[in-house]
Order: sequence, then C-alpha cells, then structure tokens
Amino acid sequence: MSTSPNIIEVASLIGEPSRVSILVSLMNGKALPASELARNAKITPQTASTHLAKLVEGGLLVSESHGRHRYYRLASPDVAHALESLMTIAAPKPVRSLRESDQLRAIRYARTCYDHLAGEVGVALTQKMLEMQLIEASDQDYVLSETGKIKLQSLGVDLVVKPKSRRRFARPCLDWSERRHHLAGSLGASLTNRFFELGWIERVPGGRAVRVTPLGSTGFMTEFGLQVDECKKHS
Repeated sequence: MSTSPNIIEVASLIGEPSRVSILVSLMNGKALPASELARNAKITPQTASTHLAKLVEGGLLVSESHGRHRYYRLASPDVAHALESLMTIAAPKPVRSLRESDQLRAIRYARTCYDHLAGEVGVALTQKMLEMQLIEASDQDYVLSETGKIKLQSLGVDLVVKPKSRRRFARPCLDWSERRHHLAGSLGASLTNRFFELGWIERVPGGRAVRVTPLGSTGFMTEFGLQVDECKKHS
C-alpha cells in the first residue's frame, strides 16, 4: 500500500507543452470545449482529444456534456493552485512580440487565478484588507474579523460556507507575478464574484486577464482605499 502521493504521474501529465497550454487556458475557472482548447494549444482536435483524455484520467480535469459538445474544466481549485505555484518557480519565457508583451502586462496587473482575483490588483487588495484588519493571518490561513464580516456583508459578498465543503475558507495563494500572496479560498472566490456582479471588474476576452472598470476604480478607492493605476487600468 502506497503512503505517499504519486508526484511522478502528475508531473509527467503537466510536463508536456500542449497539456500545459490546455491547463493554463482553464485557469480562469471556466469550462471550455475541446475545439477551443485545441486552438489555444495550436494542436489538432485529434491530438487534443488524446491529451484531454489523459488529463481527465489523471484527475486534473473533469468533463461534462452539453448537447453534442463536451466541455472541460479544472478538477478543483487545488489544480489551479498547483499550477500557480509552479509558475512562481519557473523561468519566464521570452516575449517575442508586442502582442505578447501587452497580454503579459494585462495578466500581471489583474487576472483570475481559477475563481479569485490575482495579479498586482489582487495582491494589493489583500494587503489593504490586512491593513484594515478585515482579515488576519492565522497559521497557514486567513481569518475574517468581525469588522471584515460587517464590511463584506455591506458589499453583498456571500459569506455562507457550503455544507460539506472541503475547500478552505480563506487562504493565501502565492502570486506567480508578484511573488506575494493574494486571497484565495471560498472567501476569495465570493469576493471576486461580487466584484463582477458590481461591475467593478470585467473579463478581457481570450484569456485570464480582467479589467478594472471606472466604476471599479471608484469602488476600490471608496471601500478599500485602493488606488488603481489609470495607465495600467486601460492596458
């Protein structure tokens, strides 16, 4: 009976360029069809089908059918967390075009890490919440203070923990681009979802980057004292 995780199997699944591309394409928490994942990875649908089957079998992806189409998403937030952690120790790839430079600048500034806010904005927001004592560090997690509870409830953030949920409520996630922590867990997800609902942030088509809207710029300053860089906001 094995008593340790099979790291070799997971590493071999992740350590293939096309599969890495597929996994990273799904780090925004959305489910995508095989055809779109194949285009993102620049491989044929047949090749993508083989890779997707291996990733599902290995427990990194799950699939679901909608009509005649099959969609794929990361199996859990833990998969996204593992990928984000690997990005913090990986050497950066060379930027080969102005388009790649613009895309990199956008995801470094604000993006979703699975379902929570990451990048410069996500890290700065987490720091502000710590300074305001809305959250506090406790062992390897964050704890929501009573002040934080009142504040976030006033913003309409869902603080209800789902019954039987195995997901940690609030935890630090090491941000690969900032090398500091942003807020993850179910609290980070609920907060980010509320920002979308309020129109403070919106997705940039074709990737994980999000854009802070003018409404969000005002909201972050008013509620958290967080100033959004006007130049980067429009990148």
